[in-house]
Amino acid sequence: MTTNVLSELQAALDAATIAGDYIRDEYEKFTPIPNAPANISTAIDRGSQDLILQNLAKNFPNDGLCAEEGAASKPSDNGRLWVVDPIDGTRGFAKKNGEFSVMIGLTLNGEVVAGVVLEPVTMTYTYAAKGSGCWTKIGNGEPRKCSVRNETEIAKGILVQSHSRPGKESPPVAVLKPATVLEMYSAGVKMAVVARGEADVYVNTYGAFSDWDICAGHVLVTEAGGVVSGLRGEPITYGGPGFKQKVGLLASSAAIHQPVVEGLAAMEWS
Repeated sequence: MTTNVLSELQAALDAATIAGDYIRDEYEKFTPIPNAPANISTAIDRGSQDLILQNLAKNFPNDGLCAEEGAASKPSDNGRLWVVDPIDGTRGFAKKNGEFSVMIGLTLNGEVVAGVVLEPVTMTYTYAAKGSGCWTKIGNGEPRKCSVRNETEIAKGILVQSHSRPGKESPPVAVLKPATVLEMYSAGVKMAVVARGEADVYVNTYGAFSDWDICAGHVLVTEAGGVVSGLRGEPITYGGPGFKQKVGLLASSAAIHQPVVEGLAAMEWS
């Protein structure tokens, strides 16, 4: 490993566990909101974020912090920045369909070097540190090493994406024509699905989204043997102006990445 961040990864796992236990308790009491809007935020998002940031600040007081729920950013003087989404896929939480996650990532000079995605309903952890591979476990169960799928033809592959409008094909599906389409909330879960070999490719066509939407999931995919880039193959870095990403996102196995980039070249997106 060029950067030993295993202690940081363990701290992220611990923080995710604390937040996950809190979220599960609140989830059980929560009344579903069937028509929850895409931009919904709840008091539980903020409660989860407080728990995570307190834990990280206690262990790494000199590190920077960047999190979704406002007024939580602390600049970094040492090149280390924790990037947190306390509930990624809050719409899935609000609809009570289980499609949400806790995402905690650590970047070093703009590169993500450790990440945890926790799915609280099942307490499924998918996590990675640079140079140490990607792993998954359920609760306190035995960890299993993750590897991406090796399908080379998207026509035989599995694409995971956000929920599309009923009866309307999304642009990536229209141009790539995968064999199977999975739909779910939470970019973190979608990237974990790719890392665990349960899908071949995840495409995000939003014109702009934030670092915390993808940071933790990025290292899962790369450590599982995959590739993460913009839709045209651009590199993804973190900590830019406003913590914004504007080149879309493609996370896939290495075997299928270039064919997908070429296929997406025909797609209009914004």
